Formats: sequence, C-alpha cells, structure tokens
Amino acid sequence: MRGYLSYFKLKFITGLQYRAAALAGMSTQFFFGMVYVLVYVAFYESGSSTKTPMELSSLVSYVWLGQAFFGLVYLWYKDKEILTMIKNGNIAYELCRPQDLYFTWCSKILGERLAMVTLRFLPVILVAILLPTPYRLEAASSISSFLFFLLAMILSTFLMTVLVVLYHVVCLFTLDEKGIVNILMVLADILSGLVIPVPFFPAYLRNISNLLPFRYITDFPFLVYTGNVGGGQILIGLGSQIFWILFLFFLGRFITNKALRKTVIQGG
Repeated sequence: MRGYLSYFKLKFITGLQYRAAALAGMSTQFFFGMVYVLVYVAFYESGSSTKTPMELSSLVSYVWLGQAFFGLVYLWYKDKEILTMIKNGNIAYELCRPQDLYFTWCSKILGERLAMVTLRFLPVILVAILLPTPYRLEAASSISSFLFFLLAMILSTFLMTVLVVLYHVVCLFTLDEKGIVNILMVLADILSGLVIPVPFFPAYLRNISNLLPFRYITDFPFLVYTGNVGGGQILIGLGSQIFWILFLFFLGRFITNKALRKTVIQGG
C-alpha cells in the first residue's frame, strides 16, 4: 500500500509544479464558462414560453461547477508515460516491480488528475461566486445537498479513475489508444452532461444516459448541488456510482490479468 501511495504522491507533487499549464487551463475554463453562461442566459431571456427542466440559476451553477472541476470530470485524458511504455516495451520494467500493475496505474492517474483540479478549481470558484446575477455561481440549495455533493464528487473521482485506467489497460491489446479514446470522447461528451446537462436531453437519450457510467461522473453530482436531484434519487445515484466503480474495477483487473498473460514486449 505504501508503494501505491508513493506513486500517487509523486504524480500529485509533479503535477503541482506545472504552474504555467495551470494558468492556461484556468484561462480556458473562464473563457468557456462565460461562453456557455452567456448562451444559456440569452436563451432563457429570449422570452421563449417553452418550459425548461432547470432554473437559470441552477443551470449557471451547473456550468461553473463543470469548469471548476474540469480536471476531474473530462474523460479523454491520456497518460503519455503509460502509453509510451506499452509501445516501446518499457512496461517490462513495470512488471519486474513487486507492485500490482493495475493499482500502480490507478495511483498515477488519480494523483495527476487531482493535481490538475487542485491548481484550477479554487480560482474558478471564487471568480464565479463574485460575478453579478445571473452569471454567478450560487450556493448549494441546502446543507444536505452540499454534503451529498461532496460525497458524490468523491465517488465520481474514483469512477473517473477506474474508467480512464480501463482504456489504458485495453491498449495492452491494441497498442494504440486513438480508436478507443476517440470513441470514448464522443460518448462522454454527449452522455456525461459536460456540454449540455442531461435534464435537457430527449427522454430516450436521457434513459440511455442513466444506464451508462458517464453521467455519474459529471451530471449527477452537479444536479445534487443545484437541488435538481433529491430524496431517493440521490441514494439511487450514489448506489449507481458505487456499482459502476466496482464493475469497472473488476473488469479492469480481469482485462489486465488476461493481457499480461499474453503480453508481447515491443521494442528491443
């Protein structure tokens, strides 16, 4: 366990050193956050009589949360170090170490992603709170909603980790990440709610999203914060997060063990 914690700390501390990248990331999050907010505000103030599934204040808060925690919730992340060692054969050194390969990769990816969000989320949150109405990030709908939001975000972080590790593990078979990452990007962008919140989906697409893990990384925690999910729905959502964490964890372990039995070391 100490070895995996060391990998996590190494990646986390290393990630905190990239201040220029963090500044560029914050600027990007501010820009896209304002673009989305302005578009939604214009839509709501256009005088349309169509009933909307979310209040404007809740929708704006949803957008800012997505930008603040972008480092944790986007799924098209690729760990170049892991992918390089698969392609050039250096994974042989990993297999010589007395640690489980799957847990090692989980520790590395979790550390790097937490470092990314640590450098970015607080400035984005502070600026979003200070903006005037209706462009500002509002407080959580209640104390209980905020506490459930924190729990949902913790589970979301683990769910993100096992999902990202899964497609790195698949690369042990394919030796190339482009295909699976591109497929994942399309599915995640549409079904996670990172671009358009899931409540705005048509019913059939919303039902599909509820059956897949993507919305439980992004959409579900943010809806808990805004109060659009409450009561028994929160418990069902938390249960779904735990189910997907366990399912993808055991699937990843199974694929890893199967791949390592047939691994061919590339390079030489």
